[in-house]
Amino acid sequence: MTMSAGLITAAVAFFAVPWPAAAQTDDPRALFEALRLGEVIEIMRREGLAYGESIEDDLFPGQGGAVWEDAVARIYTGDRMEERVADDFAAALGDADIGPAMAFFTSDRGKKIISLEIDARSALEDEAVETAARAAVQDLPATRLDRIESFIESNDLVEQNVTGTMNANYAFYEGLAEGGALLPGLTEDQMIADVWAQEPEIRSDTRDWLMAYLGLAYQPLDAAAIDAYIAFSRSPAGRTLNRAIFAAFDGLYNDISRDLGVAAAGFMQGEDI
Repeated sequence: MTMSAGLITAAVAFFAVPWPAAAQTDDPRALFEALRLGEVIEIMRREGLAYGESIEDDLFPGQGGAVWEDAVARIYTGDRMEERVADDFAAALGDADIGPAMAFFTSDRGKKIISLEIDARSALEDEAVETAARAAVQDLPATRLDRIESFIESNDLVEQNVTGTMNANYAFYEGLAEGGALLPGLTEDQMIADVWAQEPEIRSDTRDWLMAYLGLAYQPLDAAAIDAYIAFSRSPAGRTLNRAIFAAFDGLYNDISRDLGVAAAGFMQGEDI
């Protein structure tokens, strides 16, 4: 089975546990809020609840019902997820100067970019919209395609997401093994080999999704705005921020994937959890 760990950029729909207003721009909480990462977590939660249905369909069709739904909902608890990401985000930033990132994302241009990303990510929850967005990439002007590809490369989005997805897939197998649902004698090397066998498909789908998502999100932006975003992404501040975001979300994804594996193992063996 292949698990989709999701794709991370600064985007999604509304949700956030209110934090006290940060008075200083060196407070990671202020940057967390400027990026609206609480809203990213909410979309992850909704995607996770939907993904739980596909796990049941693939591994124990018709056997989960409301009990499985409750188990998945407990794993995807919004407040807990946000607290974990916020803590890991702050830890990953460490003593880095977040002033340049705050300046960019609290500017009118930065706020517009975040809003567009959120709107696009929300829209892509509809499979019909995603299908249309993937098809629309073929009609984008060459200059726009080049800019989107440059943005993806500048933020290392393909590699980061492929690595995160594969790590999450492996964590899911670990959860299944912990729950006793894998074949006796299945070795760690065999699980790793199975995850690596998924890599080409994960890479292809990741790239296609990113092109569709960013093509949709940045459609209203002019070239100057995209170029400014690329320039920020390539700056030391942009690279530090990118690493911190992935570090924060990857840890959460891995824990969720492992918990899903443990929970699924019980249903695969006909146990109550």
